[in-house]
Amino acid sequence: MSFTIERLGHLGHGIASGPTGPLYAPGVLPGEVVEGDPAGDRLENVRILTPSVDRVKPPCPHARACGGCQLQHASDGFVAGWKRGVVATALAAQGLATDGLCGEVITSPPRSRRRATVAARKTKGGALVGFHARGSDVIIPVPGCILLHPSLLALFPAVEALAVAGGSRSQALAVTLTHSLTGPDVRVEGGKPLDAALRMELARLAERFALARLTWGEETVALRAMPEQGFGAARVQMPPAAFLQATAEGEAALVSAVKQALTQQKRVADLFAGMGTFTLPLAETAEVLAYEGDPAMTAALDKAARATPGLKRIVAEKRDLFRRPLEPDELRGLTGVVIDPPRAGAEAQVQRLAASNVPVIAMVSCNPATFARDARILTEGGYALERVQVVDQFRWSHHVELVARFRR
Repeated sequence: MSFTIERLGHLGHGIASGPTGPLYAPGVLPGEVVEGDPAGDRLENVRILTPSVDRVKPPCPHARACGGCQLQHASDGFVAGWKRGVVATALAAQGLATDGLCGEVITSPPRSRRRATVAARKTKGGALVGFHARGSDVIIPVPGCILLHPSLLALFPAVEALAVAGGSRSQALAVTLTHSLTGPDVRVEGGKPLDAALRMELARLAERFALARLTWGEETVALRAMPEQGFGAARVQMPPAAFLQATAEGEAALVSAVKQALTQQKRVADLFAGMGTFTLPLAETAEVLAYEGDPAMTAALDKAARATPGLKRIVAEKRDLFRRPLEPDELRGLTGVVIDPPRAGAEAQVQRLAASNVPVIAMVSCNPATFARDARILTEGGYALERVQVVDQFRWSHHVELVARFRR
């Protein structure tokens, strides 16, 4: 049977009208005529009959099998336009227009992902390392991956050795690799329980592969140097599993958009501040009150602030903004706010912001749907949405990030 792909869903799958409802198919583009076999709500064994003008040859040889990227078959211009459209559609669903508000999408370059989680499984002859195939637990090796920073690819031999030492043939390890200023930071989940022999072997491997830190489950088993990231003029020592933007280029774009949104503001609050991605650059020109629910990240931010000369005053406070959002009277006297909540958004905190007199708000989001919901709350409270900057730091994926500026 043949079908015409009508649009892409929010996960990057093509959507066609089937006999009993929508059919979803990966690896296709709007306007393409395809042939396939309906199976429930999916279209299987897809063959493209009429390709889109936006179709390109995937630049990575692993694109067809690997599940790490979803949109390598689409041109850069198409992906940027689609991601901008995802934001516009989400806002339109909340009754908000984006005419003239969204500029050019800023996209991170290939080979720039400085943090990624790979799968590793012990095999009869060694170990297998890579990404899971789409919708499967099969591990696809990805030598020469064009998504990852070269420093992460260089760690694959270390991951193989870790899988041999502490993995199993029945369960894959989830190994998070992070590029830091002081060396590789590696965190392993799903490994064997630690005992004396395994601890010694892991410490030996950390030394052999010059890892800055190796964390096994919740325990740091080797520490040669505290992993550090640079935020503005500051260097922050990262707690294990601390949040970090995926690429340095994406982080720079987000920080630049936030600084532009809050330009000339002298007393700012950073809500969901993390380790200080925005706090520390903003403190070069403004006093910043930083609120973060994770105690380890709050402590890391506070330590970096105290150790960095030339910054304005920073107050870092641990606070669960979901359970205890800042109230309008606590927001009084602030000239600006930056809020960067998790994917679920921050409905309760945004409601308090909507009732405040803060002149300017910069909202950072990785979920257009919850962003649009929160944006509607602000506009109903008297704020105007002035600009939306879309940032694509998860290149070739369906993920969308953005910074929006609201003015009362």
